[in-house]
Amino acid sequence: MKSGVSMFFTDYSIAPGALGQALEQRGFESVWAPEHSHIPLSRKSPFPGGGDVPKKYYDAMDPFVTLTAAAAATKTLKVGTGVCLVAQRDPIQTAKLVASIDQVSGGRFLFGIGNGWNQDELEDHGVKFADRHKVARERVEAMKAIWTQNKPEYHGEFVNFDPMMTWPKPVQKPHPPVIVGGAFPYSARRAIRYGDGWIPQAARGGYKEIGDLIPEFRKMATEAGRNPDEIAITVWFPRRELDLMKRYADMGVERVVFNVESEGADKVLPVLDEIAAFMAKANG
Repeated sequence: MKSGVSMFFTDYSIAPGALGQALEQRGFESVWAPEHSHIPLSRKSPFPGGGDVPKKYYDAMDPFVTLTAAAAATKTLKVGTGVCLVAQRDPIQTAKLVASIDQVSGGRFLFGIGNGWNQDELEDHGVKFADRHKVARERVEAMKAIWTQNKPEYHGEFVNFDPMMTWPKPVQKPHPPVIVGGAFPYSARRAIRYGDGWIPQAARGGYKEIGDLIPEFRKMATEAGRNPDEIAITVWFPRRELDLMKRYADMGVERVVFNVESEGADKVLPVLDEIAAFMAKANG
């Protein structure tokens, strides 16, 4: 299996270029950057992890900036948003960002997306919490039109534009993979409807382990007319257990992505060594 690392890049963490080079040297496939534009002081939505929102959520840099820096410092490492909150972003501008970073990186961009858990954050962007899933779908559909058509147009409830001219187009054809994250079964339905990949969360639906979701996901995809083999699965923040890695590999999981805290190189690099050694055993 491929392996990656996710980090909230901040002004006090290891720099994205340095992390990218360290990952590439250790054989990792990808680096991932999450995003929050801001964290409102009001709190209509509880933090999914429980308790207070961690400081790194307030401090996170823009993922397209940090991932561009990581891409510029590396040759083969893939760079991915993990995840981009598309419901909070203008689709025309975001389509250009995605196409631009795919061009700059030579086709190494992975477009991980999510619809957001923070009601206050969404509302500050003018999006009603109840509308976020439809808003995100329309924005993804609109971006796909921009990436793949010379004179794209889109007409929906939340996104509406007449034919336009906009370049560059992405290096990857028809576009970078759209990898849909979120809680089961809702994110599974979205990944099947408009995704090229899936980042499952097992927090809901009575499941505790991602592996238990995969057979159900494959069944859902088949029933919806999608070939489940064409929707790559990325497991987020797995436990470092060799038996679990073997199970994931046997189930066709494409990659696993490990979390690394927003710290300096002196603390991050030893963690990368540990993960790389673990994955060498897992893939051995």
